[in-house]
Amino acid sequence: MQFQMQKLSAIIPCHNEEAMIEGCLQSVRFADEIMVVDSFSTDRTLEIARRYASCTLQHEYVNSAAQKNWAIPQAKHPWVLIVDSDERLTPELQQEIRQILEKPAYDGYWIRRRNYFLGKEIKHGAWNSDKVLRLFRRELGRYQSKHVHAEIELRGQAGWCREKLLHYSYRSLDDYLRKVGRYTSWGALNAQDKGSSGSAPQILGHAVWPFLKSYFLKRGFLDGTEGLIIALMEASSSFLKYAKLYEIQRANRTKKKQDEGEPGPSVQYKVDDGCKP
Repeated sequence: MQFQMQKLSAIIPCHNEEAMIEGCLQSVRFADEIMVVDSFSTDRTLEIARRYASCTLQHEYVNSAAQKNWAIPQAKHPWVLIVDSDERLTPELQQEIRQILEKPAYDGYWIRRRNYFLGKEIKHGAWNSDKVLRLFRRELGRYQSKHVHAEIELRGQAGWCREKLLHYSYRSLDDYLRKVGRYTSWGALNAQDKGSSGSAPQILGHAVWPFLKSYFLKRGFLDGTEGLIIALMEASSSFLKYAKLYEIQRANRTKKKQDEGEPGPSVQYKVDDGCKP
């Protein structure tokens, strides 16, 4: 008995990705629709995208989850695959997705990622267990309402792809430093929404534990110098997130005192949610 393959829309969100987006687009050419959602790039991203995309849309970027949740309903087909510009589908993963869509057993699929840093594949440490839910039925999946690191909430059952997605993460330390400021600001807002505390013990613990976990428990040391750098990056990002949470909560306490008529130091804190990736 033959089954008709379910049609697929590939969604690629992007901003100023002229150096990376072409490889991504080439790897999703098997999809029935390629939809590029650009947040007003100022480089050649759109010029490159139009060579491959079925349609290109532009939408103001607030955060990753909001951008993708806006894009998902624009897709034409019942299945959606979301791929970032710094990711690539291998031929094996492309073929597996085709096979899945012939007769889907689940409503969505997790995909493990092979992460690269400074040109080297990272096989240990915190990044080794990286997974994302990117292939799902359009009507059943939306991203969590989080400022950063949101995942798909699927109204259905999820399976797993065997093959992995290639992820060329921070391409240099400068690339990491450009992103860590806004990621940790958004992470602090996530932590505040969860009711977390930005106390001194929390700041210290979240600075030390990620390093120990990535470098020793998850054997990041086996990745050499890159493994050490990643473990320190994990620690510094976590430290900054909770330090910023403390700053937010201190500013809130000061404002509350001032509103109640108590004098206090003037503290200002602003997170610009309109930053682009």
